[in-house]
Parts: sequence; C-alpha cells; structure tokens
Amino acid sequence: MYPAELVQPMRDDLGNAGFEHLYTQNDVKEALSKEGTTLVVVNSVCGCAAANARPGAKMSLDNSKKPDHIVTVFAGVDRDAVDAARAAMIPFPPSSPSMALFKNGELVHMLERHHIEGRPAEMIAENLKEAYNENC
Repeated sequence: MYPAELVQPMRDDLGNAGFEHLYTQNDVKEALSKEGTTLVVVNSVCGCAAANARPGAKMSLDNSKKPDHIVTVFAGVDRDAVDAARAAMIPFPPSSPSMALFKNGELVHMLERHHIEGRPAEMIAENLKEAYNENC
C-alpha cells in the first residue's frame, strides 16, 4: 500500500478532470450497475500512468460521444475497489494502469497495461474515442 500523501496528486489528476473516486467494492458495484456507459480507469503510481494513461483518459473526453459516467480506482491503495473492478474485467488479467468501458454493466472495451505502456497519450485517447463512438 502506498502512503496517501504520495498518491494524492495522482488521484487528483483524474479527480480534477471529473472522475469519481471509488474506494470500496460496493462503490464499484454501484457504479457498474448504473444505466449507460461507464469508463473505469485503474490508476497507478507507475510512469506509464503519468505519461500515457491519465493524460490519454482525460484527452479522450474531448469527443462528441463520451461515457455517461467516469470513475477511477487506485491500484496499490484501494484494494477492495480494485479487486471488484478487476473482477468485472474478467477474462482480462489484472494490470495497472488499465481502462475498461462498460455498457449497462457489461464490459465492451478494454485497454490493458500492454496497450498503454510505450504508447503516446494521444493514441490511447483515440482508441478510447473509437470505443465511445461505437458504444456511447
């Protein structure tokens, strides 16, 4: 587990962009039970989260179609919430950072760490925008 003061700026990065922080298993269950589309970002302290994942997730919201709900859990901090989010992402193995788009609670699009690491934020944003255009 990471100290709160270490992760707060990384948590705020998505929170300031409108992402709702989920801290518990119940928070995740409630978020995924909402009607419409929900983007779940599994945030992380790693460099690819800072350079690629968080910027890409934020850039993706500059689109005519976007998710109805945007939420985030933090790997290495919010264990119950992360475990619940990852359970909803099966059959994909756990990875952080990662991003998943759900439609009416069903997983419709997934970006694993290997889709994020080493790719520019713009490419991640475009990938998500395509998923929004198809599902939102």
